[in-house]
Amino acid sequence: MDPAIASSNAWELLRRSLSRNRLAHGLLFLGDDIDLLESGAEALAQTLNCRAPKERSEEGRPLAPCGTCPNCVRIAARNHADVTWIRPENRSRQISADQTRELVRTITLKPMEAAHKIAVFVGADRMHTTAANIFLKTLEEPPAGSVLILLSTEPGRLLDTILSRCQRVSFGVSPFRVGPEVEAWVGEFARLAAEGTAGVMARYQLLGTLLNSLGAARESIEERLTAASPISRYADATPDQQERWTDELAAAIEAEYRRLRGEYLGGLHAWLRDVWLAASGAGPATPMFPAFNPASTVVAARLRPAEALANIEAWEGTQRLLHTNVQEALALEVGLLRLKL
Repeated sequence: MDPAIASSNAWELLRRSLSRNRLAHGLLFLGDDIDLLESGAEALAQTLNCRAPKERSEEGRPLAPCGTCPNCVRIAARNHADVTWIRPENRSRQISADQTRELVRTITLKPMEAAHKIAVFVGADRMHTTAANIFLKTLEEPPAGSVLILLSTEPGRLLDTILSRCQRVSFGVSPFRVGPEVEAWVGEFARLAAEGTAGVMARYQLLGTLLNSLGAARESIEERLTAASPISRYADATPDQQERWTDELAAAIEAEYRRLRGEYLGGLHAWLRDVWLAASGAGPATPMFPAFNPASTVVAARLRPAEALANIEAWEGTQRLLHTNVQEALALEVGLLRLKL
């Protein structure tokens, strides 16, 4: 088990539920690190189906997996017949109605070799509305012995009817951090804004820099993930298998790209927060970008607190818009031009 999971408050909550035999059939794992949430789902699936648990309650209920039995190994490899992983796969990066129907059909079957049937929705907030309504019936009346685990970094995008039927388990928020390229881009934006030169032409220049950086990042992601894909290693695979790997590769590339794009957008969002804190005189709150304090202070002096807050809200709207099928360049262009600096 991942040490970060084993030592977390979230896992302690799950252990208590397991010990009391009161684990909910519907669980919503929350946090800002989807990989950590997936590790938590893996650990729970292993614990429920482990053949030789390394820890048990006084009543003999499993509380921690061994990690080495056939069930644990296959669950970790994502190829256990009784543990289904659902991910956004289509071009729009949504969990489709067809995927959900197949999951509902699978989860109602009896386990083939384990004690529990488990379904894990990775990125449950990407579930299409039709898919969510299909899934809701199963969530309301889950088959005996089944556990449904939803992983989400943006739970506000889930239907209220789904939220109300799941036990929430929070895996916390990681410290804010961005890569050096993102920090450099935000720093350039802050510098232009402080100099009063972040007008229309300057913002288009920043937009061009951002789009070029994102384009180069996508190419790098495609090259790296394609090299790691089974497609490049098993030329004799069946056409169906090749098609599945191709779809999985496309989904993985899009997911990693969106994560990196979110880092750029989140970086600017964090700097806009620093400006708002300075404009509102919020006291000793720690800025996200201390190195940019001089620029943040200069910009804040030109804005009323309401204007600085409106910038944050406008940029949040841009981030939400990019979760739809809107053209990326257009959404970023409009978002940057709406900021008052």
